[in-house]
Amino acid sequence: MYEASFSEMIRVILIVLLIYFGFKLIIRWFGPLLLKYFLRKVGKKFEQQFGGFDPSEAKKKEGEISIEKNPKKSRGGKKDVGEYIDYEEID
Repeated sequence: MYEASFSEMIRVILIVLLIYFGFKLIIRWFGPLLLKYFLRKVGKKFEQQFGGFDPSEAKKKEGEISIEKNPKKSRGGKKDVGEYIDYEEID
């Protein structure tokens, strides 16, 4: 079996701490850059999917106004829901 000497154990602990603090430092420096990159990429995808989605706007000339009205929904009259019964209190 292998026995870990004190110096080897200290060496492993120092390497782990160096990697941990190095990773934190790299994330602190390059994290905002990576975040900006991904947000820019997602923003471009969003613009491609939803930007200029309305084809009727492309046909209009500048300064032209158009009003579109929704058709009125016809109400289907009164429906017979049953007979009305008048209740009285009984003491």
